[in-house]
Formats: sequence, C-alpha cells, structure tokens
Amino acid sequence: MRALFVGGTIDNNEMDLEDGEPSIHYPENTGGGQPRYRLHQTGKQTDGRIAYVVYGAPDLADEMVEQIAEERAYARRFNAQPERPPKAGSVPADTPKSVVNRRRE
Repeated sequence: MRALFVGGTIDNNEMDLEDGEPSIHYPENTGGGQPRYRLHQTGKQTDGRIAYVVYGAPDLADEMVEQIAEERAYARRFNAQPERPPKAGSVPADTPKSVVNRRRE
C-alpha cells in the first residue's frame, strides 16, 4: 500500500508500507511525545485491498486534509474508493455487545 502525506515537512511525499491494517499515526511510535501524522483516509479497491492511505500533519484540520487529498485525486489515481478510518477508540458497529462490554470494564 502507498502512504501519501499532506502538510508538514514531508508534504506531498509518498512511501510504500507493508500491506495490512495501517497504523493510526505515522510514524507509529516515536517515543518522544511529538505530534505525528494522523491517518485521515484509506483508499480501497474493489477487491477490498487497501491501495493507499493518507496521513495528515498534526496542525491541519480534517477538512483541509480531505480537500487536498481530493485535489490531488488520490482515489482516481489508485482506482480506489476513499473511506474515512474509524476514530481511535471507536467500536465497529458489527462488534458483539459482549465484546464491547468487556472493553469497557
């Protein structure tokens, strides 16, 4: 999958990431408490595979990252459907209630 960056010192740069679930932040863990790029969008192809992810600089509003990703036409470039990732700590709608209750304990 391709990581695409919006804003900050690495604006408009790209890199390859391993396939699988993308991390919520990039880099995943700095250990220094520094603000990191946050996942704003994933682009899924018709087979369900994630083709690209968009990470936004910590000082950019969600709307600005979305607008720039649209202007750069990432979805069209990768022939993928853009999706917003779930918010950190949120529970997917299809998660069984027994699992949700255990998480809250």
